[in-house]
Order: sequence, then C-alpha cells, then structure tokens
Amino acid sequence: MIFDTDIFIWVQRGNDRAADIIDQIDERFLSILTFMELLQNAQNKKQHDYVKSFLTGAGFSVLPLTENIGHRASIYIEEYSLTSGLRAGNAIIAATAVEHNMTLVTGNEKHFKVIKDLKLLIFKP
Repeated sequence: MIFDTDIFIWVQRGNDRAADIIDQIDERFLSILTFMELLQNAQNKKQHDYVKSFLTGAGFSVLPLTENIGHRASIYIEEYSLTSGLRAGNAIIAATAVEHNMTLVTGNEKHFKVIKDLKLLIFKP
C-alpha cells in the first residue's frame, strides 16, 4: 500500500489509529512527493533526520516520479481540478498509486474519491 502525507501527519500528532494502520501493512510505500512534503514541513535538520529515520525504520520505500506518473497526473488535473479541486500534489500521489497498482491510504477522501481508477482505503481519525 501507498500512504498519503496526511497519515504521517496524524502519526506525528500521536494518533494511535494512524500508527496502527501503518503497523497492519507489511509492504509500505510513499510517493516521492509525500517524502518531499514531509521534509518540507520539518522545522530543522533534526526533524529532517527524524523523518528519514522513521521511514527507514518502518520499512517504507519511496517511489520515484516517472514520466508515466507525470503524464497520468496531468490527465487527472485536466479531468478533475475544475470539478473537485484536485491539486497537483494529490494528482501525483494518486498517479503514483495507480501506476503501481496500489491502494492509497488517506484521510483525504474528498479530493481522491473522484479518481475512478484509484483504489482507496479511507482513514478516519
């Protein structure tokens, strides 16, 4: 499964349900965009190191941005941004999940539910 950025934010806030959902999944992935968002939200180098240590320790693999993912994400933006407010970051995360035939774990049902070929596992905090 691939995890959306919000799941990691819930874990950082101490949400046990978010931590449990990660623990229940054996193969854990995140998109390069999620990785960058997590680093971007860090306040200092220590927090950067913590993010990287957490992801490595929990067995996460970062999936790179490929040409196919970029192309699919641009199609999602064209198709869904005007009607549902889909933003570029979420389009890339969704495209990464679809290209790798993975289910996306997210609490952000609103923006992702419109993408017909995306498999979702909705997290409720």
